[in-house]
Amino acid sequence: MLYDFINWILVTVETWGYWGIFFAMTLESTVFPVPSELVVIPAGMLAYQGKLNLSLVILASTAGSLLGATLNYVFAMWVGRPFLEKYGKYFFVRPALLHKTDIFFTKHGAISTFTGRLIPGIRHLISLPAGLVRMNFASFAFYTTVGAGLWSIVLALFGYFIGGSQSVIEENKTLIVLATLGFVALVLVGYYLWQKRQST
Repeated sequence: MLYDFINWILVTVETWGYWGIFFAMTLESTVFPVPSELVVIPAGMLAYQGKLNLSLVILASTAGSLLGATLNYVFAMWVGRPFLEKYGKYFFVRPALLHKTDIFFTKHGAISTFTGRLIPGIRHLISLPAGLVRMNFASFAFYTTVGAGLWSIVLALFGYFIGGSQSVIEENKTLIVLATLGFVALVLVGYYLWQKRQST
């Protein structure tokens, strides 16, 4: 089943080209269940085959991710925040909790946005709390782009170097995720140590 889905993604990406990658990654960064691994890795394979340019694959993927994340951010800021301020108490979201979230994102918004883009499941949603607390948009866009760009590079290069061997995707997809989570853990530990040193 995964093999068939990868084939479908390959055909779609090859047919639509960079716009297909951009559109799919825009959806991936909102709430639609479009796994980035099954968009960017096949695109990297097509780059290996000479049908796409690797740099443009990464650019289209990153730009689509930024657009999707921005849509979530704007929705959370203009719709989610007023809704929670007015009706949040009915959903166990009281003003005190919103205030604590504001404080947390004011202090840790940058690292949260960056690392959140690298964690499966979280990367679809990290822009929502950023919008809710009205995180500075320039900072949000920068760290979203850096995180999404890094993730796009990892996936595109993986697809490029495995070439035409689709079975390798199934065998190593979990390894990619685990390696990325390990990298995120190292970043967070480094950030924690830096914060601790700053406070002493």
